[in-house]
Amino acid sequence: MTRRNTPRISFIGFGEAGQAIASGLRETGIEQIVAWDILFPEAAGAKLKAAGEKFGVRLAASAADAVANADLVISAVTAASSLEAARSVAPHLKGNPYYLDINSVSPSRKTDTAALLEGKARYVDVAVIAPIHPARHRTPLLIAGPHAETIAPLLEELEMKLRIVSAETGKAAAIKMIRSVMIKGIEALTLECFLAASRADLLEEVTTSLKNNYPTLDWTKIADYNIERMANHGERRAAEMEESAVTLRELGLDPLMVEGTVKRQREMGALGKQDAVQATLDGGRAAMLHAVSAAKHKQ
Repeated sequence: MTRRNTPRISFIGFGEAGQAIASGLRETGIEQIVAWDILFPEAAGAKLKAAGEKFGVRLAASAADAVANADLVISAVTAASSLEAARSVAPHLKGNPYYLDINSVSPSRKTDTAALLEGKARYVDVAVIAPIHPARHRTPLLIAGPHAETIAPLLEELEMKLRIVSAETGKAAAIKMIRSVMIKGIEALTLECFLAASRADLLEEVTTSLKNNYPTLDWTKIADYNIERMANHGERRAAEMEESAVTLRELGLDPLMVEGTVKRQREMGALGKQDAVQATLDGGRAAMLHAVSAAKHKQ
């Protein structure tokens, strides 16, 4: 990785985040990108493979194949699978590549993964701190760990936007997990508040009332955005919030609000898969809330 456009990049996990980053890197001129996802051999992996072919990414036959010659491995799997993903590639890593763990997991999971890869890869704790679209590979990142300083110039050469927060693995993850208490919690509160307002036929009145306390916020836009995000990503966000709960417990705090957020996010993620709800996601909060309310009545 000594000159531009030469790194061989491997993605372990090729869902939304992996696809977004890979497509952005390809457009900057990175030619050697390979991806592996455990769904590739299954019917559910057809869309993932189609995305890889569209972006010009080589589809690996296995995790071992994906990382065989990698200079840089980016792990972008589901929260529950992050440690297992590292186990799947650990025996096959060669040349001490960098391993960017961008998964939304607790600090302890990051340190456990770093220990698993010790001597096999240069582990970097990475936190993605904004939606992956539209910026894709330029989405703001926080990075931490003993290799953060070394890799920073290389990532910047790839046009990635980042800030080093610590030489200690887990610190970037801690920031992400703690801030998620607020971000995902506000999403859950938004749904709960506005769904109640809709059922009471007081949607506009409640929206207007909120401006008395938060005059600088556009609650109509906030509701539209937060409800759509939960409908499309609620199950993944619930998994992330479970990691936030772990983080809070490690800090000696009882995650009361976080546990409620997990339930509301997971419920909305399931409801959001229904065609009747999906059809309203670009139609504004009133339409979305009506569809969600109807879907809940059918449960």
